[in-house]
Amino acid sequence: MEITKRIKSAARILLRGENVIRKRAEIPPISAEQVAEIKEFFPMEKFFIVGHARSGTTLLARLIRLHPEVHCNWQAHFFTRQPLLKKLVDSREMEEWLTRGSNRWNGGQDLSPLVMRASADFIMESDTKRAGAEKHIVGDKSPNSLNDGKSVQLMHAVYPDARLVNIVRDGRDTLISQRFRNFVEESSFLTTEDKQIMADLRTDQAPFTSGKRSIFTEKWLRENAAGWVRNLTETAAEGLRLYGEKFYQFRYEDLLANPFAEMKKVWALFDIEIDDNLAEAIKAEMSSNPDQTWQKERNESIADFLPKGKAGNWQNIFTARDLAIFYEVAGEMLKKWQYETGAL
Repeated sequence: MEITKRIKSAARILLRGENVIRKRAEIPPISAEQVAEIKEFFPMEKFFIVGHARSGTTLLARLIRLHPEVHCNWQAHFFTRQPLLKKLVDSREMEEWLTRGSNRWNGGQDLSPLVMRASADFIMESDTKRAGAEKHIVGDKSPNSLNDGKSVQLMHAVYPDARLVNIVRDGRDTLISQRFRNFVEESSFLTTEDKQIMADLRTDQAPFTSGKRSIFTEKWLRENAAGWVRNLTETAAEGLRLYGEKFYQFRYEDLLANPFAEMKKVWALFDIEIDDNLAEAIKAEMSSNPDQTWQKERNESIADFLPKGKAGNWQNIFTARDLAIFYEVAGEMLKKWQYETGAL
């Protein structure tokens, strides 16, 4: 059989001058039997926190791990940012190895989903054991706005037994925070016009807080408002379709207003006891803002302009034109999530 394959390959090269490489077959989702088997080695319950970038995912991760039984770290981007967890097995060579008939370990199956699951499980569980002996529930938070609903599909193919939490923030504040993050980091994606806005902001902030000058270009605002709508739409649709009752989503603004009440709803996903003393731990954690400190150290002249983590920053920064564009693109999503749209 192997000799025949080589003869055919050689013939193709002689006739066409190139070798035809078959693409990797679609990676199969993990089966219920495989999940049960791998949980004998990695028994901790898993969850994932997603949301559009700058929507409060980091704050939620910091709060969720205050519970003595829960651990969460961030930015593994198993399913939310290239190259993705599937890159470990997403090649014809890996498929050939993991499905090879002479490989007596695979039982005639493609071991790819088990390789992905074991890799992510080890990363999360080993980190959890360092965090404390009582912790037996572990998750990762990674914003999914680069991969939207596809991230949920990829996640479910490896973790159909996990919990999924989606945090949503007013898109106007989300885009402001995203814009300033790009300014603070002086992103390589900034255009000449973007850089001029940033330079003018450093020189005189007054026009940007009086409705006379926008921090956005129209192109950037339209594209990112559409991205916010797409992220919320796809994440909710795929989360409900694939995870059902194991999917929970809520608003960042509600977390700020009633942190302990909202966190009790999140922890309820895991059927664990919730001590009322956690309310004080949450209050203490929310009094700090590591991201604000980091941004100030990175680029103080820009970072000080925007109060970090606050709800309603858009009211002081959006111009009338900004609001008109945002409502045109994302007004229906604002209504769906019961955000005040106001009058144009």
